[in-house]
Amino acid sequence: MPMENELRRFLAERGACDAGFALLPDSGSQDCRYAVSVVFRLSDAVIDEIGDGPTPTYYQHYRAVNALIDRTLLEAGLFLQREGYRYIPVAASQSINDAEQHYAGRYSHRKAACLAGLGTIGKNSCFIHRQYGCRVRLGTLLTDCPFEWLKGPATFDPCGGCVKCVEACPAKAISGKSWAPGMPREGFFDPAACSAYMKTASRDTGRGAVCGLCLAVCPYNKIQPV
Repeated sequence: MPMENELRRFLAERGACDAGFALLPDSGSQDCRYAVSVVFRLSDAVIDEIGDGPTPTYYQHYRAVNALIDRTLLEAGLFLQREGYRYIPVAASQSINDAEQHYAGRYSHRKAACLAGLGTIGKNSCFIHRQYGCRVRLGTLLTDCPFEWLKGPATFDPCGGCVKCVEACPAKAISGKSWAPGMPREGFFDPAACSAYMKTASRDTGRGAVCGLCLAVCPYNKIQPV
């Protein structure tokens, strides 16, 4: 059985709703240049409770799903390692703030998922899965396993003229511009404003920073997927 099939089965058994594979020339690793992009759905019931701001339930759910993703990436990496391959898990939610790049992790989960053909990026800077919209969380596993099922970037526009997330964003971080491949995040979204608001809004939800308003109002979660 091809390794891609093995991994899809392995990941689905652990709760993933989708997975894709990509070649990342800019992975930052000399040997681990392939990626497994993993998608986990968030609870619609939890997100639908978000009104004017994040809820304690959403905060705990967000943390729990991140922990599940990190554990799943580790288990998938160990699976690959038993087959003779190397692996590097990219944490589900971790910022590596250095002098050159702020509010970013080791590698963009959204970029990896786009390159794997699983979806695209919306005006809200969230990854939008073809079927499940932006109510998802992502994980990325770098490896030297040479995958062959490389679909390439997805091409569809989930937003069109919709500006619901722009109107709902209390941080005014969403400009309303549409994302295009190669476009820097700062060209259509202000991560600093988003982060500053979340740190304030999350004071009563727990020790962390979440919001979720742009996920809650996105109509793509409720329309027929492409």
